[in-house]
Amino acid sequence: MLDRLEMFITLADARHFGRAAERLGITQPSLSAALKQLEGELGVQLVFRGARYQGLTPEGARVLDWATRIVGDARTLREEMRAARHGLSGNLRLGVVPTALPMIAGLTGPYLRAHPNVRIEILSRSSIEILEQIDKLQLDAGVSYLDNEPLGRVVTEPLYTESYLLLTRPDHPLAARKALGWGELGDLPLCLLTGDMQNRRIINAELAAMQITTSPQMESNSVMALVAHVQAGPWVSIVNAHTADLFAGAPGLAAVPIRGEGGAKQVGLIAPWREPHTPVLAGLLAEARRFRRD
Repeated sequence: MLDRLEMFITLADARHFGRAAERLGITQPSLSAALKQLEGELGVQLVFRGARYQGLTPEGARVLDWATRIVGDARTLREEMRAARHGLSGNLRLGVVPTALPMIAGLTGPYLRAHPNVRIEILSRSSIEILEQIDKLQLDAGVSYLDNEPLGRVVTEPLYTESYLLLTRPDHPLAARKALGWGELGDLPLCLLTGDMQNRRIINAELAAMQITTSPQMESNSVMALVAHVQAGPWVSIVNAHTADLFAGAPGLAAVPIRGEGGAKQVGLIAPWREPHTPVLAGLLAEARRFRRD
């Protein structure tokens, strides 16, 4: 039944028999047959379907909740038994908000050195995508903001508090300043992350508090694209300290601290609210606690 539950989870996420079968690496008739077998075992219809997928039945929605928990627990059991036999090993899918990517090696680097049989896949995701994909078992954990928007039922380990700087060219009139206030940024040619990124929503709120309407000429979901436009000029960007540390020493860039932001913006590791965690994920949570102490 476990395999069929995993197929059902994939179908519920893809909302299309053909796409789900492609993800699973099976034929569409095989997926349909497995779904009918699962419905027979449970004694309920899980999916409304005519010529194509039409959504989950109320019973299907309930089974999806159970299936997610059962499959997650089964994966944890397999990894725990493997760790007991061979030590810590396995795969970890980690979603990271773009603004945290410059610091992520500080967390994952020591962890991988301590556990060479673990493989980590790091994926750039928005904060909303991280929570959704953890819930759907598509990510094992994430690095995102902890205190600016609701997280739901997750386990968190704080990593650092975000602060902000204006990234600009060294020949910009503001580049020689020791610090700036948010109220001084209203007339600048900004390039910022896109509105689906929580960092952008934080920046919008800070500027709105100064009665500044945010209207960047260029937006991107990539920090690299912002940096490239700052280097090309005349644009400037608002970045966090880790991004500034990574790029501000490069030719053609300078960073000026922005003072007076309203409230701390904590970034941390987010994991599913499920006990026990897989040994691989439990090890990363422990590494996060060490990262915070250091």
